[in-house]
Amino acid sequence: MSRGVAVVTGGTAGLGRATVRALAGRGWDVAVLARGTDGLDGVVEEIEAYRRRGLGIVTDVADREAVERAADQVERELGPIDLWVNDAMVGSFAEFVETDPEDFERATAVNYLGFVNGTRAALTRMIPRERGHVIQVGSALAHRGIPLQAAYCGAKHAVQGFTESVTTELIHRESPVRISTVDMPAMNTIQFNWVKSALPHHPQPMDVIFEPEVGASVIAHVAEHPRRRTWVGGPTAKTVIGNRFVAGFLDWYLAKTGYDGQQAPEKTEPMLPTNLYEPTPGDQGARGIFSDQAKTRSLEVWYILHRPLALSIAGAGAAAGIGALGIAARSVLSGRR
Repeated sequence: MSRGVAVVTGGTAGLGRATVRALAGRGWDVAVLARGTDGLDGVVEEIEAYRRRGLGIVTDVADREAVERAADQVERELGPIDLWVNDAMVGSFAEFVETDPEDFERATAVNYLGFVNGTRAALTRMIPRERGHVIQVGSALAHRGIPLQAAYCGAKHAVQGFTESVTTELIHRESPVRISTVDMPAMNTIQFNWVKSALPHHPQPMDVIFEPEVGASVIAHVAEHPRRRTWVGGPTAKTVIGNRFVAGFLDWYLAKTGYDGQQAPEKTEPMLPTNLYEPTPGDQGARGIFSDQAKTRSLEVWYILHRPLALSIAGAGAAAGIGALGIAARSVLSGRR
């Protein structure tokens, strides 16, 4: 039995591809919106291997009308949309003043307006039905900007403010439709092989790197257990909290470490053609070239996925500790008598 119909934008590669697999594995029928036909063909085959219905639609999420047409097609062919995951992204690595204005605007159109377009398409269908859930794939960089990625960081900050605004409107309407944000850490995705880059060395994720399946498992969990905001992994929590209290220090620290920290001189593989304006040929899958460094698990993610069990264990431990203190106290008092 299907859990429902899900839409994933940018679902042919990277975290989006891993998310599609996670949702199909949990019983969702999945429609994927992306630009490249090679990736769409590959991901639909994977969905169907889970014995779920798959649908790939060539869509540029920066095109509002194209997103609306895709949503109509999903509902015609698969049925009412229950879950919409906004994940599509493109990028450019360069200092802001050296970034072509057209590149900056294109990245903003996809990374911000793509989320706006997807959210609109989802909510205009979900609100009248009084059911549905939108998940925004966010980032630690929605809370803390870093050098060389001004367009991406700016878009992620914009998505955060936009989502907060829409959340208040849903509450005002007393709508049962939910909207969640799942903020990601650095991930080993194909993004770093096809991002447009002006760097002298191969771009790489900064800080602790996780495999995309780690983030995908949390998205799939939040799809079934909606929460307003979820931080994936300790580095994300550290970044968000740190920026609240020591933003000035982080400005200085990132100015010193953010340039070298986003380059990997040891990676000599040639870059793929950039996907900023056109899809990169081929089916690139989920993982990038940093699996030698990437973590496949996280204690914080385990807690998110097993929160009731974790709280039970913590409660039992606290009760045992209190009991031990009580016994010790009685022993002391008995000795005084």
